[in-house]
Amino acid sequence: MSPIGKELVESLGEALAHAKGEGPAIVHAPVTPREVRLQAKLTQAQMAPLMGMSLSGYRKWEQGARNVSGPAETLLRVIQKEPEAVRRALLSG
Repeated sequence: MSPIGKELVESLGEALAHAKGEGPAIVHAPVTPREVRLQAKLTQAQMAPLMGMSLSGYRKWEQGARNVSGPAETLLRVIQKEPEAVRRALLSG
């Protein structure tokens, strides 16, 4: 079997174990962009660039018109815990 085939079989096994409630799955509590933004004391105009997106795109998240993807949700969690670290990282570039 090819390396990709082996990875697919392994990932399907992990998905099946997760569906059965087995295995080392990590489940995070949901996070909403608005809650994170308010907690960080930021406006929508300040939050959008931290997320690497337009203001209108960010507003669609808060309005529920767009879903937050996995990587974006991870960034929201980082902003929730360390908003200044994200600002520093983005401003240094």
